[in-house]
Amino acid sequence: MFSIIQAAGWPIWFLLFASVIAVALIIERGTALRGAKIVPAGLLQSAVAEYRRAGVTDELLRRLDGHSPLGRVLAAGIKNDKSSREVMKEAIEEAGRGAAHEMGRFLTSLGTIASMSPLMGLFGTVVGMIEIFGSATAAGNNPQQLAHGISVALYNTGFGLIIAIPAMIAYRHFRALVDGFVIEMEQQALKLVEQLHGERK
Repeated sequence: MFSIIQAAGWPIWFLLFASVIAVALIIERGTALRGAKIVPAGLLQSAVAEYRRAGVTDELLRRLDGHSPLGRVLAAGIKNDKSSREVMKEAIEEAGRGAAHEMGRFLTSLGTIASMSPLMGLFGTVVGMIEIFGSATAAGNNPQQLAHGISVALYNTGFGLIIAIPAMIAYRHFRALVDGFVIEMEQQALKLVEQLHGERK
């Protein structure tokens, strides 16, 4: 492996650094964006049952707020249970925007790596081509320098694509997950509003 890095030349270090960051972001988002942590099953029903049993209590709000992003959205709605439907929906929308922003954390960085890795590989290719043309002398081509230039060009192009493809797949997957979670949270919040205002049992 180290011999490949040596053959790829100094531009490969930018790609290696980007690959380490991409792997760390994929692991972090893969751990954070799980359905059981974002929109736990049965949370709405248990929150409404406790609300009907004891009303709005500090314990209920604190437990919901620290439970999950969906819990924070539900807590914002329950906290405004005496307000009009419009005010409650506005509070829920504000909490939902905060939850969506939190779920989308680091995705921009992952998408940037996916977009920039091929360009960094192309930069390494250009460096390799410069070395190839620099190998020409009045006496002819220097075979060793010519081979090194070709290695730099090809290895960097390959590494750039190897990093970009999984990073783009992960970015698209996580973006779709976040969009799905946002829709699920909106549906759960709408059910909460309708139940608290007596429009749904």
